[in-house]
Amino acid sequence: MSNIAFRDSSIVVVDTARTSVRAGLGLHELLQIPSVEIQARVGVRKGIATPKVTDYVVGPQLDDAIAAGQELDIFWPFQYGDVEDWIQAEALWKYALFTGLHLKRAQNESPVLLTLPAGLSRSAYENAARVFFERFNVASFAILERPTAQLYAANALSGLIVDIDEYHTDITPILDGIVLHPARSSVAVGAADCERYLAHLLRANSSVMGTLNTSASASPSTSSSEASPPNPDLDADLLALARQIRVSGLIKAAPAVAGAGDVFESEDGVTDIAAIVVAGKEKAVIESGMKKKQNKTATAQELARAREIEALDLVTITFREKDITIGKERHRFCEPLFNPSLVAGMEYWKGTGREVPLLGLQDVVAQAVSLADVDQRQYIYGGLFVTGEVTSKVKGIGIALQTRLATYILSSPDQQNEVQTKYIRTIKVPEYFAEYRETGEGYAAFLGACIVAKITFNDPLAKNFLSKVDYSAKGPHAILEFSPSLL
Repeated sequence: MSNIAFRDSSIVVVDTARTSVRAGLGLHELLQIPSVEIQARVGVRKGIATPKVTDYVVGPQLDDAIAAGQELDIFWPFQYGDVEDWIQAEALWKYALFTGLHLKRAQNESPVLLTLPAGLSRSAYENAARVFFERFNVASFAILERPTAQLYAANALSGLIVDIDEYHTDITPILDGIVLHPARSSVAVGAADCERYLAHLLRANSSVMGTLNTSASASPSTSSSEASPPNPDLDADLLALARQIRVSGLIKAAPAVAGAGDVFESEDGVTDIAAIVVAGKEKAVIESGMKKKQNKTATAQELARAREIEALDLVTITFREKDITIGKERHRFCEPLFNPSLVAGMEYWKGTGREVPLLGLQDVVAQAVSLADVDQRQYIYGGLFVTGEVTSKVKGIGIALQTRLATYILSSPDQQNEVQTKYIRTIKVPEYFAEYRETGEGYAAFLGACIVAKITFNDPLAKNFLSKVDYSAKGPHAILEFSPSLL
């Protein structure tokens, strides 16, 4: 085993999700968000029978090729929670290291920590080691299961990871830092399906339809008395509008009980400061207080109008240079997660190739936890961590799931015992990670991997990584000695 300790500035972290690859070079005093982020897809020109790594285009190059109308076959090698094609995977990682981070293969002195989906085979670990040592010439290498990295980012060792990707949601119970593999599960519904559902709901909004349902190609000379032709791109426009609403931070997932988790005043009107701080609602409460002061000088008519707008929860956004008013329907964005039948019957679903989920997210989560031993469940439920890129903009998904899971734990005192789960607690990335305050829980896997990498590569005697010397002596099989999840 090599006794080399690596400089923090040379350490590379590569986070591999179903639909994204994120990477960063160097661990700083304040852990940084990834400097490289690309979609985990590759493209190759049609007609190439056996593509090589150099035949694939990825990242911005692929985006440009698609925009230019080139005929390409598109592949997502990690979309099913495994590595479907190692050549495609290599093309993505190669771009991240040498184009994104500007490393030099011949003088590569960087150790790499790679996150991979949970539950991969031993041969997958060996293939990953082979790619990074033989193709990328890394100095040392370690693999970390992605859900474990996510939980570490929330400063916990036991918990329940609910990772919402674009087309799947993965559920992973973890106890004392070890993934409970037999209890892992997945739901074939994700953030992209929620977008489709919101686009469907927007059809019932007269303001939206009145603005969009006009043909962009209508003649300027058309008489105002003539009916405007329908918009041929209405479906695409509604989907684009739903995406804009999602990324604008205008959505809050509704809990099972309306208003749950948002009550900060006691019956005598005293504000619960502790509850406000815990919920991270300081800004909202201050703004509410300012509104109350302003209302004291408002007329009765102005107050009535203000209450009407607040009750309707209306917001106006600019979409393609047009103002569109959106109502409460935006807060129903997450409903397909809890009731997949809402989207499974829609026309677009037929082309996804996914099976129709029989259960909602809350049911699958409860089912996964039930596979753990009875005395373990309270520790798993004590760290419910909902993560994924969508959490950076859509607030309250964790609380929405928590309230729906409440029916699965016993609440009657005479039914409880020492090992029975009494409550479900949500956790999140701590506020002291300053660079991650605005990212929700979407970068949790990358943050957790950075924390582990800092410990792993600074302590060579702990034998948590595979060095180039040991790889040369033992081959790819040696990575298994440094992968606790495979023991």
